[in-house]
Amino acid sequence: MWMMRLTGRKAVGEVDSVYAWLRLLAGVLTSTIGGVGMWSIAVVLPTLQADFGVTRADVSLAYTAVMLGAVVGGPVMGWLSDRFGITVPVAIGTVMLALGLVLASQAATMWQFTLVHGLLIGGGTSASFGPVIADISLWFAKRRGIAVAICSSGSYLAGTVWPLVIQPLAQWAGWRHAYFGIAVFCLCSMLPLLLALRRRLPREAGRHSAHLGARRAGAFAGGGNGLQLLLMLAGVACCIAMAMPQVHIVAYCTDLGYGPARGAEMLSLMFGTGIISRLSFGWIADRIGPT
Repeated sequence: MWMMRLTGRKAVGEVDSVYAWLRLLAGVLTSTIGGVGMWSIAVVLPTLQADFGVTRADVSLAYTAVMLGAVVGGPVMGWLSDRFGITVPVAIGTVMLALGLVLASQAATMWQFTLVHGLLIGGGTSASFGPVIADISLWFAKRRGIAVAICSSGSYLAGTVWPLVIQPLAQWAGWRHAYFGIAVFCLCSMLPLLLALRRRLPREAGRHSAHLGARRAGAFAGGGNGLQLLLMLAGVACCIAMAMPQVHIVAYCTDLGYGPARGAEMLSLMFGTGIISRLSFGWIADRIGPT
């Protein structure tokens, strides 16, 4: 009996541990690298329009396809994470993302480019966002708010860093070579990060963390389901407001004569300031609760 108690305490001790913070770092890097699929189109949008000889609306449809792919891929990747652990969906997503970027770089028509983004890049990107955040939330109790805020900032870090990489790379080598090079980088960097995510949370620690989460969710009408619905509605409302400026800022700066480089810098600045907001609210949540 005392051995069971000791083992239980040790398992619960995994939560908020040094390893949990190291795992958080690996999760942020995974989200940052994998997030390239969401912002690559925005940076090269004017170039794509000229290369394929299509309207801006046609190119924007490819970004819509990425988001729809993420909508479908997110729950699937989350289910895989619940069943097999986070490494399985991230590994699958990494291969999908890399393959999608390679095939997109070889696309001869706009519909091929859009299809690849919806089926592969969108689905692959989804593995490095929601499932990674959900996994990290289980490894923290006292500092769950700031931990989730840090992890969710991976997508904003992607929007901060990748435009400053993609724009000069595409200008120097062309967007097709840029896509291919990024695919190789994602494959070679994200798969090794899985080594830091292999450990599974012990059942005792998982139940302890889930119990704390249920207590917090109980403050909302409808409990966990009500909170889930509120988060979904908030996410839709938030992204509707962000979608137009984030996707079209580079093209708009090009139209105004400032050039794509300035547009990429503005996009990066937008996401950089967003990181400050996310971290601030995560810190607040730890001190006064999510309500």
